[in-house]
Amino acid sequence: MTQDTEISTLSAEQARDELERLARLLASANTAYHTDDAPEISDAEYDRLKRRNAAIEDAFPNLKRADSPSDQVGAKPADGFAKVTHALRMLSLGNAFDDADVLAFDASIRKYLGLGQDALSYTAEPKIDGLSLSLRYEKGRLVQAATRGDGAVGENVTANARNIADIPASIDDAPELLEVRGEVYMSHPDFEALNARQSEMDAKTFANPRNAAAGSLRQLDARITAARPLRFFAYAWGAVSEPLAETQMAAIECLGTMGFTVNPLTRLCRDPGDMIAHYHEIEMQRATLGYDIDGVVYKVDDLAFQARLGFRSTTPRWAIAHKFPAELAWTRLEAIDIQVGRTGALSPVARLTPVTVGGVVVSNATLHNEDYIAGRDARGGEIRGGKDIRAGDWVQVYRAGDVIPKVADVDLSKRPESAARYAFPDTCPECGSAAIREEGDAVRRCTGGLICPAQAVEKLKHFVSRAAFDIEGLGAKQVEQFHTDGWISEPADIFTLRDRYGEGLQQLKNREGWGEKSAENLFEAIEDKRRIPLKRLIFALGIRHVGEVAAADLARHFGTWDALGQTIDAAAGAAACHLRADQAEAEERRAAEAEGRRARIKSTRDAAWQDLDPAAHAAWSDLIGIDGIGATVAVALVTTFQQEAERASINRLTDRLDIQPEDQPQTADSAVAGKTVVFTGTLEKMTRAEAKARAEALGAKVSGSVSAKTDLLVAGPGAGSKAKKAQELGIEMLDEDGWLDLIGEA
Repeated sequence: MTQDTEISTLSAEQARDELERLARLLASANTAYHTDDAPEISDAEYDRLKRRNAAIEDAFPNLKRADSPSDQVGAKPADGFAKVTHALRMLSLGNAFDDADVLAFDASIRKYLGLGQDALSYTAEPKIDGLSLSLRYEKGRLVQAATRGDGAVGENVTANARNIADIPASIDDAPELLEVRGEVYMSHPDFEALNARQSEMDAKTFANPRNAAAGSLRQLDARITAARPLRFFAYAWGAVSEPLAETQMAAIECLGTMGFTVNPLTRLCRDPGDMIAHYHEIEMQRATLGYDIDGVVYKVDDLAFQARLGFRSTTPRWAIAHKFPAELAWTRLEAIDIQVGRTGALSPVARLTPVTVGGVVVSNATLHNEDYIAGRDARGGEIRGGKDIRAGDWVQVYRAGDVIPKVADVDLSKRPESAARYAFPDTCPECGSAAIREEGDAVRRCTGGLICPAQAVEKLKHFVSRAAFDIEGLGAKQVEQFHTDGWISEPADIFTLRDRYGEGLQQLKNREGWGEKSAENLFEAIEDKRRIPLKRLIFALGIRHVGEVAAADLARHFGTWDALGQTIDAAAGAAACHLRADQAEAEERRAAEAEGRRARIKSTRDAAWQDLDPAAHAAWSDLIGIDGIGATVAVALVTTFQQEAERASINRLTDRLDIQPEDQPQTADSAVAGKTVVFTGTLEKMTRAEAKARAEALGAKVSGSVSAKTDLLVAGPGAGSKAKKAQELGIEMLDEDGWLDLIGEA
């Protein structure tokens, strides 16, 4: 599967993998943008990834992750600042990317409000590319300034905000409480002057004005902020003791009369035609505004309508950002390098002659996989008109792709005569092991496993990541350092650092960047994580296809580590049968195609399973019967546990841990406790994820397939084969209303 695979062609397992990949990329992007002030991808690519994530969630609602990017705003506040809990959450905006999206936005507002063709006005204003800031005034005096953070909790930057000239320290005729929201930014001339001064002092320069503004506002030393030319546009409000006005436009004008700078390009629009016209007017002025913008924001003007429309989990219904198209640039591809990831995937990376794209200097770009380099998609069809990519090519890039930018096109007229077609390696560049590409996989993978240093380091980084063990003081940088020094080679080594190195504390405290206190804090943090929830341990192992959601599903179903391990071991024979059946089925399909006959798939698959031990079959059925856990995940689990070196490494780790069983729900009055429930069809009063969570909270087991063990099938409109099978097996069936009545929520 490639990153551009059509969603309609994804299997459930592929969709789960893609959602895991997108969650990882978007979480990294959020941290880079909001916490580190060092964006890794463009706004356009971030938006593309979020759209793809949302589309997959719509197509596979039961696979939506607990950490879904759709439910997140910003990123966790950085250390070093006091935390501020926002009285009203600071949300992000939904996006529009073309005129059709704007028309759809207007239509959705009218439908929600039941307005038909009645008049409906909107405001339209430039979307400033800066750092969101909340200013709290009490009795007209500025008492607190906070960044957005993750939307719920931000950073207290009051001392720094007082140094921004556009932010008044006090305002006249203000309500008792007024929270003004807006954007901190830096103008183009001020940005250029700042970078010139930084260069003269041999200090860090900034990639773009947004980074400069965010980095300047989030200085622990307010004197540094005072020396930076920051500006502020006010465009909204949070908590207020009394309304500012009856409309968005009037409220903005009110903020202007109080002394705040409001954007002069804000306009009142009577219909979507006016909105789109103003968008293009602003777009034409974009290069001459003197500050960065990345689109135009539309808001319903009537504040009473805004109140009726309300909010989704992360965005208001009454506003949307109409984004500008991504920017492109041409440059020279100097070389193609191969990086090896945690699962052994060989990922090609283009090394570019540095070029500025969207205000950021780009020197690397993803090339995805060997098919992409060759000019093919996952099904063998042409991309880029079939043009392959070679070292020495003149290529078009835009800020997109897998964290780093993407190569969009090749100019064959500028291809050097000496440019040779790229030969993708069939051995791992890190350890020399064979790199194989399995049937149906778009990626070539190193078979070295634990002997491959690249995989070992990436697995360790994953092990200490936030959703896994999250050991304070032991991040990716420290993992690389300790692995290079030979201190840790596998997860179990982390928990023996103090024991294995009798003088480990002395060794560590003498390293650059470490002192006695920080070394002791690290050892204590490691000890704190010996007691670990089961779902975090499962996720931390970094087993292919097992993301956070799958780990939680497994933990919830089995309850304990021993129960999970015993089932996986018992299912080993079944996993082998499954793989043999897949191979036999593929061979039968090929033979049938060559002979012009219909493939005998069922008989072929049945033959592969006929001698299977019943206990193994039962264990396999238990694994794949868990809702959200299919054969792909089950095979990955069994394969990992059956590899001698991997299993020994896992055992060394678990011997040093206190693994906490999954909490069991309180089900004393539950009508479905202990029952196996299957949901099928379309649920109209709740999402599939909500239904599953509620059933599990009541002590039920939710399965993705109907079997003799199923106690209850909840069928909505569109129920198909599952409902038919339930009828054949005599399983009790309920519609959604019946289900709600059964659990007491009708």
